[in-house]
Amino acid sequence: MSSIQRYHVGPRMSEIVVHNNTVYMAGQIAESLDKDTRGQTEEALAAVDRMLAEVGSDKTKILTVTIYLPDVVNEYDAMNAAWSEWVPAGHTPARTTVEARLADPRYKVELSVIAAL
Repeated sequence: MSSIQRYHVGPRMSEIVVHNNTVYMAGQIAESLDKDTRGQTEEALAAVDRMLAEVGSDKTKILTVTIYLPDVVNEYDAMNAAWSEWVPAGHTPARTTVEARLADPRYKVELSVIAAL
């Protein structure tokens, strides 16, 4: 039986859970909520990079990403511009983008990531 490792454990959730060489990441958002969608996406992707590095993985090992946008019609292109600059060619993960009301109306994007170690 393999162990479950939890990182940045809080009262409601862990930021990262690793089990069976798979990394499960809580939704990542930007810290600077005054930025536009592209800026917030860049910050959230940087957070993904940091979290993956912390557990010994990286963005080339991402298996799937779910991207939540509060306004897909108006924000999809801005998010995709940041995404396209960040994601490594030849290592694009499975991806889903959905429209959802996020926890704070200032959030422009939230990313949920599953990666391999």
